[in-house]
Amino acid sequence: MRRKEPDLAPIPARPRLAEDVQVHPPSADGAPWIVERPGSYLRVGADLAKLAGALDGVRDHEELRAYLGPQWTGETLTYALGQLQRADLLDDGLRRTGGLKWLRYVPPLTVQVTLLRPARLLAACAPLFAALAKRGWGAVAAVLALGGLAGLAFMGGTVVDTLGGPLPLPVYAGVALATYVVIMLHELAHGAVLTYYGGRPNRMGFMLLYLLPAFFCDVSDGWRLPERRQRVRVALAGAVTQFVAAGTASLVALFMQGSDLGAGLLLFAAFNYASGLLNLLPFIKLDGYLALMSHLDISDLRGRAMIDARRYTARLLFGGRYERELPQVRWAVPYGLACQLFPIYLVGGLALSIWGDLLRSFGVVGTVALLIIVGLLIGRLVYGFLLRMHEARQAGAPAWRAALAMLAVAGGVAALLTLVQVPYSVSGGYRYQAGRAELVLTTDSGPDVLRTGATVQLLRNGVVFKERTGTATIAGTRAREVSVPLSVMLPVRTDGELPGTVAGYPLEVTQAPRESQGLARIEAGHRPLGTWLYLTYVSAAW
Repeated sequence: MRRKEPDLAPIPARPRLAEDVQVHPPSADGAPWIVERPGSYLRVGADLAKLAGALDGVRDHEELRAYLGPQWTGETLTYALGQLQRADLLDDGLRRTGGLKWLRYVPPLTVQVTLLRPARLLAACAPLFAALAKRGWGAVAAVLALGGLAGLAFMGGTVVDTLGGPLPLPVYAGVALATYVVIMLHELAHGAVLTYYGGRPNRMGFMLLYLLPAFFCDVSDGWRLPERRQRVRVALAGAVTQFVAAGTASLVALFMQGSDLGAGLLLFAAFNYASGLLNLLPFIKLDGYLALMSHLDISDLRGRAMIDARRYTARLLFGGRYERELPQVRWAVPYGLACQLFPIYLVGGLALSIWGDLLRSFGVVGTVALLIIVGLLIGRLVYGFLLRMHEARQAGAPAWRAALAMLAVAGGVAALLTLVQVPYSVSGGYRYQAGRAELVLTTDSGPDVLRTGATVQLLRNGVVFKERTGTATIAGTRAREVSVPLSVMLPVRTDGELPGTVAGYPLEVTQAPRESQGLARIEAGHRPLGTWLYLTYVSAAW
């Protein structure tokens, strides 16, 4: 049984191309025709491009066949028009080309705000780009990027100490400002290389990518470039820019070790190397994916691979027969599965493990933010399961197998939540002065955690690493209201205090910490996964 196609509106008797769709001829010998719609470029053959260019809303189907030639039968024309309609290229009478052109939502979780159209500015800089494209400058960039990595390795102990300890607020502010400048240069680099090869960057602006602030440059016009290597270079230009900036900062930091400025340079270098490498992973819609897609010359590689992966898992769960989107790519299914799971790991695993304690230190605001993030992740998993059920219905899967699969999945989730045991801990801060220590908490942790004799790990509060430097036990469960510096809860060196008061509990130190204040973690044994999720995210926010 073949998968059913979704229902489409009837094709008009006199079809018209949508107003915001353009047909571009080949840019060089052997290059394809391009159909441009807002936000994407589709590669088509000469026959389909000729048909698209003829859709003026005046010709009917017979007149179109006469214009296109005798090889176009009625069945061929109907099929081609259906393809254009599925690609949302035909005027359906409902599309509005006005509205908020500066604001765009890109599924699944990206919002873009256009700030400028950079084509004219970058075209004026074309002579500069031509000079920078010489091999000598490429060698300089490679030396800076690789030399910076060697510098970080040489300063390994200093790097760990910097990332594992608190830093002054001005250092964080300077690193954040410099990083956003580099991110802007990252995006301009994409547009510069595209301009060098004769393309036209469409938009630049600010965006929220998976709830994280960033900048963007729309270089989808790169699909009109005739050579794959040109499109790959456009995609990789941003990461190269970040690596050069990070390498330069690392090399300068070699001569400024031990100072706050040197620490800021190391933090800047480490962050930009890490974010540049993350940018090159091909599992999310960032530069590495665009480079892979351009190298393989397969448009919408990630989306089509995810469809294949979804249909593969739907067949395993519910049965049915499905058509492959990428039958020529043998690794499309595992790649599509990785694309589906990696954003969940990136946010739910990596980001929450690094930043979870920091968010909890903000009290109610931080714990509610964590609850919202976890809720979005769970919603994404549920949405993926529903999509697979939809695929199964489209493929004619038997109802009994769908019901059985739903019961099996529900049973598996229930077993996972009740049988899997995970370590549970509660994070706060500590103060240690004149041989006396105090545990500081911004939220109520409950009597099963705050009990006399419970073990407390005393950690150095760093922006990335949390090194244990001491241990203690809770000496009493009666709290008192205290005012504490920001540096007790956050990895920052400052005399400023947290707004309001927090709860303080006496501690008995069993191993004296190296520092007078830092992060505290109460070890509370193991909990079933479901209980752990409730206590960590729901109960804490409530």
